[in-house]
Amino acid sequence: MSAREQQQAQPPPAAPPEAGELDAANRYEAVVPHWFYCKVTDSRERWVPFSTQDSERLEEAHGSGRDKEDLVVPTSGGRYDVHLKKRQRVAVYWEEEVSEVRRCTWFYKGDKDNKYIPYSETFSKELEEAYMIAVTLDEWKKKLESPSREIIILHNPKLMVHYHPVATSDDWGSTPTEQGRPRTVKRGVENIAVEIPNGEPLQIDHLVFVVHGIGPACDIRFRSIVQCVNDFRNVSLSMLQAHFKKAQEQQQIGRVEFLPVNWHSSLHSTGVDVDLERITLPSINRLRHFINDTILDVFFYNSSTYCQTIVDTVASEMNRLYQLFLQRNPLFKGGVSIAGHSLGSLILFDLLTNQKGAPEEDEHNEEGSRTTSGNRGIEEVREILKKLELSEYCEVFEKEKMDRQALFLCTEENLKEMGIPLGPRMKILHYISSKEEMQDQSTAAAMHSREHVAEPRSPSQHDPDSTDDARNCQYRDVGLGQVSANYPQLNYKPTIFFAFGSPIGMFLTVRGVKRINPNYSLPTCKGFFNIFHPFDPVAYRIEPMIVPDLEFEPMLLPHHKGRKRMHLGKGTGSPSPPARSSCCGPQPDTDPSCLSELKEGLTRMSVDLKNNLLGSLRVAWQSFTRAPLPAVEAASTDAEAEAEASAEKQPDTKPDETPPAVKEEAPLINVGRLNGGNRIDYVLQEKPIESFNEYLFALQGHLCYWESEDTVLLVLKEIYQTQGITLDQPLPGSQ
Repeated sequence: MSAREQQQAQPPPAAPPEAGELDAANRYEAVVPHWFYCKVTDSRERWVPFSTQDSERLEEAHGSGRDKEDLVVPTSGGRYDVHLKKRQRVAVYWEEEVSEVRRCTWFYKGDKDNKYIPYSETFSKELEEAYMIAVTLDEWKKKLESPSREIIILHNPKLMVHYHPVATSDDWGSTPTEQGRPRTVKRGVENIAVEIPNGEPLQIDHLVFVVHGIGPACDIRFRSIVQCVNDFRNVSLSMLQAHFKKAQEQQQIGRVEFLPVNWHSSLHSTGVDVDLERITLPSINRLRHFINDTILDVFFYNSSTYCQTIVDTVASEMNRLYQLFLQRNPLFKGGVSIAGHSLGSLILFDLLTNQKGAPEEDEHNEEGSRTTSGNRGIEEVREILKKLELSEYCEVFEKEKMDRQALFLCTEENLKEMGIPLGPRMKILHYISSKEEMQDQSTAAAMHSREHVAEPRSPSQHDPDSTDDARNCQYRDVGLGQVSANYPQLNYKPTIFFAFGSPIGMFLTVRGVKRINPNYSLPTCKGFFNIFHPFDPVAYRIEPMIVPDLEFEPMLLPHHKGRKRMHLGKGTGSPSPPARSSCCGPQPDTDPSCLSELKEGLTRMSVDLKNNLLGSLRVAWQSFTRAPLPAVEAASTDAEAEAEASAEKQPDTKPDETPPAVKEEAPLINVGRLNGGNRIDYVLQEKPIESFNEYLFALQGHLCYWESEDTVLLVLKEIYQTQGITLDQPLPGSQ
């Protein structure tokens, strides 16, 4: 064989190893870390990812090499600080267990709930080095031993397994084996099923303090005020994206910060629990301890001793949080509002009624009220003349600067000097005499029945335009029947006061206040909204105490998606009968929104069946046989999501087509100055299944506000209205 033939018979030379290694090395990409913290609930650990924004900030601080110092990185909108060196997450505004923080790259699936758990940072580095070598050299089946003597095998880039060895013991010790149930190993957070939020806007436009009601638990899942306010805040972020998108895109707004105020722990740390324990009977132990820890808070607040403790705690805590917030947010220029749930709203109401406005502000308000009162008086004279068919004399009375009070002081001689003819003079004098007679009768009746407890008696109380009585009663807690206590002052003037499921009206009535002066307003807070669910057993209205002689319904809160829910319930606080009948009565089959709501309710009913809520459905079915229309709605989160998805597929009401009930304009009702002349009572729309049995959903009605999109949207709408910012699209039925 020739040399040429031998050369052709030989196989082609292999590529140099350097080129192969270089090609393999190009396939390796460093893993992108993500930061997690460990949340412990009921002795169970759960690793929660930081938002993308916070994780990038932590990684930047870690990459700067300053993590060896005691570097503190604010996270979660500034509510938590991460101490990078200690790898700890610490709450800023409230007391909470310190959480462990980890820079995570490798994860394994847990045994109990199939959630992925991150490896320690040290062992993750070992895994990453082994992975890099395996990819670079294309040598797999790598076997590593974890610190807990468990085996991890890297079979290939897509198959990596963690073996939990079977416990075997002998005199010679145990050796890790590949026996036991294998667990999946994943590299990089993008390969595990976990929801990572983007983060919160850095700009804070407004601050809201939220005060809880009775007991340490604030919802039906027995969660703390911190957890419930977290839900409220999360709902607000989603509502901002849905209804204030234009303002966000134009960078006009950021977000609203909600901070919880806890007074229950301070009250029960006074030693009163020990005293109660001594006198509590041993029978029905759990029920008695529940009552001692929750229901008795109402009695504590009506005790002068413990009422002082509660109001001092609430005021000092809000002042502390406010100062701390300003220290951490020195550029904050927004306002502050307060919100209270249940008994917490009563505590805030009593605090606000005992705040003292600045003297110069009182003087300014007095001057402004005189001007407003004068203009209003001239308008009233014009209305009186119009009623008497004497409008042609309006200019004469305006020229003489005649208001209502001056008109009622006029004699026949005065009217004659003004040039008023005999006939019109007689009409005016007859009107004045008849009104004075009616006023004398009503005043005598009021004095006899002592209805005006909230109004201090003064010579000006008979004058409907006088505001002196309102100003004088602001600092008299005895006039409002409050518990005798030294109410502390707040370091700020709240913009708006929101009451959720509030018993304020009931407590005022029990204290002897049968009527609130229409001219009365909170000294330092001009806004007041009383928001309640129609089946909330603790909630009471406020407006009938201001306008007792007029029957009218509370304002109906619009659905956050613009739809109108069906109302089948009958009860005080439900929407007005015309609104109910127009949506559900005469022609339900022709109303697209009702048909959509009906189908949505039936879908939720099927989800209830899947969730085995047979007990609730049995009660609902009994009412269902008596209900005029079959429509049900589940209360579970999963049911809400599934029904919303199915509803999206159905033809809904056109955006420009308003439901018949919404088209009806609500009559203008003067409810006084407590909310700046605006309506005070706002009722949520009950869900169809709640309408079947009011008693079944009564407790849920009192605890529903934390996750209620409609409630949150009203809060955001009113807060941003003070800044001149409105919703992208006004909701049907909103004002």
